Amino acid sequence: MFSQENQVAVVTGASRGIGKEISRRLASEGAYVYLVDINEEALAETRHELLEKGFAAEMFKADITNEQEVERLFSFIEGRHGRADILVNNAGIIRDNLLFKMNADDWDSVMDVHLKGTFLCSKYAQKLMVQNKYGRIINLSSVSALGSRGQANYAAAKAGIQGFTKTLAIELGKYNITVNAIAPGFIKTDMTKAVAERLGISFQELIESKVKQIPVNRAGTPEDIAQAASFFASPASSFISGQVLYVAGGPKA
Repeated sequence: MFSQENQVAVVTGASRGIGKEISRRLASEGAYVYLVDINEEALAETRHELLEKGFAAEMFKADITNEQEVERLFSFIEGRHGRADILVNNAGIIRDNLLFKMNADDWDSVMDVHLKGTFLCSKYAQKLMVQNKYGRIINLSSVSALGSRGQANYAAAKAGIQGFTKTLAIELGKYNITVNAIAPGFIKTDMTKAVAERLGISFQELIESKVKQIPVNRAGTPEDIAQAASFFASPASSFISGQVLYVAGGPKA
């Protein structure tokens, strides 16, 4: 395990799945974690679980596509801690459909959460990081960035996150801030369960079909992504920035 002792971390989409596991991992390594999500009930459950384990965590309900709410979040953190050391831009949604069936709302909602949300959180987090001359920004991309049938909106957003990551790495490097992205492959989460439902098959059938294409012969788990996030969040990754790490069980998506 890497040490995040005395670090202040912000994780979006923290109420379940990958975000929840990243939060648990960072908290277990000593970070004070701000759990951010719009699902207040699930957020409270996640915070309760972390507190029961003796970890330091605070919940903050916020819509990351709303600039006023994002500004309020980071103003609160600045007033309480004076800094934000780690930002994990994990929040995401899917509105899958083939292009000819996809409507403008499907496109806009996915772009807003993934790209606008990542932009806004990074904008306000980097202000605190620049002041303190230290920071770790970790963005969640996806293997879908390389192209995925029925996911023109999601694939475009995740590819955009990779370009955003590399650009921020160039802009913020002189302030001792690294910016990296993680691109998960097939991970067993509620989101991939929803994909199975959309396809009209059981989740187990979806897992089995995906595993056949994965060289390590298993599906990924949120823990796999949390371990990568832990590394990027730690001082051990100080000379790595602007990179996209595919955590996909093999060299291909």
